[in-house]
Amino acid sequence: MTDRVLILGGRGRIGSSVALDLATHTQAKITITGRSPETVKGVSLPLGERVEFLVLDLAEVDKLREAIANSDVVIHCAGPFHYRDANVLKICIEQGVNYVDVSDHRSYTSKALNYHEQAAAAGVTAIINTGIFPGISNSMVRQGVEQFDKPEKIHLSYLVSGSGGAGVTVMRTTFLGLQHQFKAWIDGEWQVVKPYSEREVIEFPPPYGRSGVYWFDMPETFTLPHAFPSVKTVITKFGSVPDFYNHMTWITAHVFPKWLMQKRSTIEFLSYVSHFMTDVTNRFTGIGVAVRSEITGRKNGETAVFCSNLVHENTAVISGYGTGSIAQLLLEGKLKHPGVTPVEEALPTDLFMESMQSRGIKIQHNWL
Repeated sequence: MTDRVLILGGRGRIGSSVALDLATHTQAKITITGRSPETVKGVSLPLGERVEFLVLDLAEVDKLREAIANSDVVIHCAGPFHYRDANVLKICIEQGVNYVDVSDHRSYTSKALNYHEQAAAAGVTAIINTGIFPGISNSMVRQGVEQFDKPEKIHLSYLVSGSGGAGVTVMRTTFLGLQHQFKAWIDGEWQVVKPYSEREVIEFPPPYGRSGVYWFDMPETFTLPHAFPSVKTVITKFGSVPDFYNHMTWITAHVFPKWLMQKRSTIEFLSYVSHFMTDVTNRFTGIGVAVRSEITGRKNGETAVFCSNLVHENTAVISGYGTGSIAQLLLEGKLKHPGVTPVEEALPTDLFMESMQSRGIKIQHNWL
């Protein structure tokens, strides 16, 4: 029988990239959803007869339940996840259907993790945070951690050129992430951190070189300490190219009144203006991404540092690789991890490397 995959929010740039990846690496029948006939008609993917489009709003619970029941894997790409409840995951557990998502905010991750025991009891594998960051980045960390007798510090740095090839939803995610202070695991305790603070200049591989990154609230800030208990510090920092976007974002985070940043209309305005601006600068900067994972720890009785670097020319495309590869492994029966878990806990390093190699992704490793 043909495997069936349901991609919620599949008309967006991330969802479309996931669909393309699955069409390339599996023989699955793919159903892509949109909230209206207009959005569905606006999708143009060279996927042939293996893809079909379904008009579906997540608020249509009965229709959603039926679509999930008719699927082997459900992939949730309908962000921004700041606003989402865990109803899709809950229905997947009730229907016994494996689940994957591209969630990227700690509020949603926390909601999803609350369903771990229910998913485990139902034999459902639900893997969250599976895009590029979080996602591939977390698996890079796991690979680095495994090099040590005792890993002690994780430092993740992300850099995106312009829009990264993504849509307005990703812009919303960025500005929503500036609304509140958050807790980070530093020196063995939870400390409050201000978003887009403590600029740090990181050496990324070409074509980026030295670029500024700032504290940013990501799910891995709290999932990685849980996955790797010996680690005493987890740092997650994000930056943009060109650099003037960083300074504009800093002003938004530290100068704009908090009450203004917490208005949905403000987020919408900033998101659309930013996306318009990146449409211009993308011509000069490209839409790529760089991820740098640096692990410090004890190896053979000495302190050592293991660094991993990844660069890709299109952020949306490689996000599709991260999520699509997880779905592929579930369909093939190579990955089974009942419960709700972040990707770094569910995906073994050998399967991660196999998936990346099959997609032509090269990750550079070196000891510092």
